[in-house]
Amino acid sequence: MNLLNEAEIKNTWAPIISEATGINESSKLTWMSTYCHNHKLYEDANLMSLSNNPGPMNLTGMGAVSFPGTVSNGAANGAIGSGDKSPTLLPLAMQVAAQTIGLDLVPVVPMAGPMGLLSYLDFTYEGGTVKLGATAPTFIKTAAVAAGADVLVGKSRIDGKNIIKIVDAPAAGETVADTYADATLVAALEDHIPEFSGADADGAPMSREVGERTADKVMGLSLFSKSVAAETFQVAAAVTREQVQDLKQFGVDAVAQVEAVLTNELTQSINTHILTKMRAIAGSGVLGAGNELTLDYTQGGNTFGDVNRRILTHILAGANLIANKGRRGAGNFAVVDAKVASALQAVAGFVANPMANTFNQVAGAIYPIGSVAGINVYTDPNMAFEGVAGKHEVLIGRKGDGNGAGLVFMPYLMAESVQMIAEGTMAPKVAVKSRYALVEAGFHPETQYEKFLVAGLAL
Repeated sequence: MNLLNEAEIKNTWAPIISEATGINESSKLTWMSTYCHNHKLYEDANLMSLSNNPGPMNLTGMGAVSFPGTVSNGAANGAIGSGDKSPTLLPLAMQVAAQTIGLDLVPVVPMAGPMGLLSYLDFTYEGGTVKLGATAPTFIKTAAVAAGADVLVGKSRIDGKNIIKIVDAPAAGETVADTYADATLVAALEDHIPEFSGADADGAPMSREVGERTADKVMGLSLFSKSVAAETFQVAAAVTREQVQDLKQFGVDAVAQVEAVLTNELTQSINTHILTKMRAIAGSGVLGAGNELTLDYTQGGNTFGDVNRRILTHILAGANLIANKGRRGAGNFAVVDAKVASALQAVAGFVANPMANTFNQVAGAIYPIGSVAGINVYTDPNMAFEGVAGKHEVLIGRKGDGNGAGLVFMPYLMAESVQMIAEGTMAPKVAVKSRYALVEAGFHPETQYEKFLVAGLAL
């Protein structure tokens, strides 16, 4: 669909994006360049819609401006909109993409249309198939217990299901699924099985003689595709003719100010959507039962800096737990509320027990506040300063490359804008919408996010 390769696209668009937004980060420039290329193709392909009534010179005009209605679950209950071309305003789209900090937390894969496919990779222990033919895989995962001579070798670290070594070959005309109805292949990264490449369940190596007589067990590379459809955020604003006229006396463009407010509204909505989804699927294994860190400032010899530094320690624990569970790398970002951010900024200058960090100690820092031990820390201004019931939630996650487990952001049109003149007042009105998909990818996307609570925090 895109006629240029990625290098040419980036060479064309990266200087324009950098000049317009100030962004210089290579990874962000890469996906924004792809998005801008797709966006330009969309603009070029949609020039103008006109009335198509039959008969020579039978032009009835465009009529009133109207938006199409919502179609729900495929039902044809949506009203037909007018034929106006909706200007997509690429500069406005670039600003939405540049200002949406939530996009720093997830890999971004731009879509060239309102529907698309997200492909991602995973590795499985194979050697056979579950439902096709009598050749069984070496190991399977199931909720059932081992049958016949099959051996239980352990439980999945992720979902607790039984991992079973298949010893009994399926009977003629049957498959493993006939014995274990819910059988699936075992994901190699999340559930490592030492016996697969070793001599026994403990993972001991084979002797030369045994190695010569033992057939290699086969791992498989599985490529999955997930169909996605763009969803919509939309918002509109209007100004009066008097506002347009009078604000010009002060050098203020009322319509431009309205567009800035709409851009901010879309940005906050997308940020909230991404963070809400992450919190919904995040694990809570950092602190075990209750998953709550209660700070105690009464212990002798401790200062507030000593106690509050424990928050940093548990953020690091969450990042390492993500590496332990997902086997793709440690967490590389954390999202906190303003009060926890204040405590972390104060700890950044606590010399008695230093930790490498780049925390910004300037009051008012919002997104981001800096990094600690390679973890970028962000403040979510939508979270209450005092938390919920005195408890502060900390979210830790890992931003991947889009090929593995986790959430993936797939933008179609970051900012499609329609400007019109209201018939009654003749005043300008602006409507802006964003269309994108937020997709859960991989076998276990939840392994890439952790969260815990902080109680009793004092500054």
